[in-house]
Amino acid sequence: MSKLDRYLLRDFVQSFLATLIVLLVVSVGGVLVDILGNIADGRLPARLLFSQLGLQFIVYMPLILPLALMLGLLLATARLYRDSEMAVLTAIGVGPKRLLRPVLMLVLPVIVLIGLCSLWLGPWADRTGEAMIEEANRSVVMAGLESGKFTSLPNGGVVYLSSVSPDGTRLGKVFLQRQKDDRIEVVSADRGRMFFEGARQRYLELEDGHQVEGPANGALDYKLMTFARNDVAMPDGAQTRDKDDPELLPTAQLFGDPRPAAQAQLHSRITPPLIALAFALMTLPLARSSPRQQRYGRMMLAFLAYMVGMNLMFIGTRWIADGKLSGTLGLWWLSLPLLGLAIWMYLRDGKLSRPRRTA
Repeated sequence: MSKLDRYLLRDFVQSFLATLIVLLVVSVGGVLVDILGNIADGRLPARLLFSQLGLQFIVYMPLILPLALMLGLLLATARLYRDSEMAVLTAIGVGPKRLLRPVLMLVLPVIVLIGLCSLWLGPWADRTGEAMIEEANRSVVMAGLESGKFTSLPNGGVVYLSSVSPDGTRLGKVFLQRQKDDRIEVVSADRGRMFFEGARQRYLELEDGHQVEGPANGALDYKLMTFARNDVAMPDGAQTRDKDDPELLPTAQLFGDPRPAAQAQLHSRITPPLIALAFALMTLPLARSSPRQQRYGRMMLAFLAYMVGMNLMFIGTRWIADGKLSGTLGLWWLSLPLLGLAIWMYLRDGKLSRPRRTA
């Protein structure tokens, strides 16, 4: 690479990475709130917090990376105009087409990364996250109940387990204390297990034990009960999706799936790399500014164009899933015209308009 290419590439990469870090920090809030909500409700164990957070970031990367790439290139190119470096480059014969090489040195690897996240890593992260949640729903250990420790239940009460089987389903010597209104219950059992009723409702089945119930205000109205089986409700498990959900299927299986939802998911995975390439090519024309023009005036226009493009992608995906658009047409009506517009804007950038002929 020449010195000019190295200088421009370094500037583009630094601006892209800075923008990506800011977007990731902003995005972590929304993802973290959803996961913490499930943990607070008892649907998801706290030990899955960081694993679920990392997997969700992989799923959202096809939406974050194109925006970071576009804004990073816009900021770097606008700085070249602000510092009059573009004027110097133009004076020595370096036009917009000459900048294509350092731009593509950054854009092409990022497009490949977006394609990997959209076509392969994103579905894999979805499947892995669902498998971890399903395992957590069916395991006492993953639900936060450990042997030899007093554990607080999200719906109130304390439970103690003397032992837990390796698979996390069988319990030994269970102690449970909970309060209902103004009465306290203390339950002890020789053994127990966790079972499901339906897809999400979890229960602890306690066997061969005793239950003592009494007032919380210090009165002497106590009741003693011996039971052979006593079921205790636990917080419902987190919602999981079906195995044949198109969002969880590998991309190769979606090509032969005739379902509208599968075709919609296929096109939603193919479109992000094409949209990212189109907006990356638009950055140089949109960042152009004259000496007396505001340097970052077109950045809001570029951001709004990106938001409109992504919203059209979401709307088109919903139309395909609902059967309003055919799977053959897919989202090509969005990605191909957008690519054509980006190429036309790039080729027209920097050209002088022809003077009008006077009569």
